[in-house]
Amino acid sequence: MPRPPFPPVLLCAAAGLACPDGAFADEREEVRTVLFGSLDAGRSTFVSTGAKVAPGGIARDGFVALATLGYGLRPERDWWGDPRAKAGATPPRTLRHTVQAGALAGWQWMRDWGVAALFAGPELAFEVLDSPGTRRLPAPRPGMRVQGELWARPTEATLVTATLIGGTARWSAWGRVSWGVRLPALGATYLGPEAALYADRTGYRKWSLGLHATDFAVAQVSFRVSAGWVYEEQIRRPGAYGTLTAWLPL
Repeated sequence: MPRPPFPPVLLCAAAGLACPDGAFADEREEVRTVLFGSLDAGRSTFVSTGAKVAPGGIARDGFVALATLGYGLRPERDWWGDPRAKAGATPPRTLRHTVQAGALAGWQWMRDWGVAALFAGPELAFEVLDSPGTRRLPAPRPGMRVQGELWARPTEATLVTATLIGGTARWSAWGRVSWGVRLPALGATYLGPEAALYADRTGYRKWSLGLHATDFAVAQVSFRVSAGWVYEEQIRRPGAYGTLTAWLPL
């Protein structure tokens, strides 16, 4: 006997620019728009907001549009190019402010086992480097972004997700995979491990490993939270991170 269709509440995946994280659809098939926002906090911070629109309905095959806007702040030390680092000293800390925006279009495929989606479109990014000795004015850079998403249920009580985002405005890439098991005591909430990797043209690399709880609701707003361990190459020491994502179907 085939499994029932994938729950529509898991159909609208996230559009995060540094972090990325998730937005999902309501159980009502007539839902066509989902508003979402996310916060990725730790030594580096990124906050984003956006909307996903499916004219034919979030829970159906068809065209999907995605618009996002995000801001990030991260500390850096130039261990590779600063003369003080080459001499064995610790280079000064620099704060990198980044603003990113994207407008993507794509298609989603609904199956009994889950949903897959692919998006592409223009993006725009600009940055400010702020340190005791350096301050650079932002220079907006246009580019293209591609995004792929997969949400699948191998069994009735498990959820597997994979998201990959790449863009040329900052020559950056972010990916995350997660697995979760549904907890009957918490309704439709899935709990399990997640792992993510981010890299960009500056040489910055970030790995993270943690636990997530996906799809619990308060009134009409649904949430995803996660926390764990993160390592950033330009900081050269491990730290903790936490993320919060909220989405509201209209």
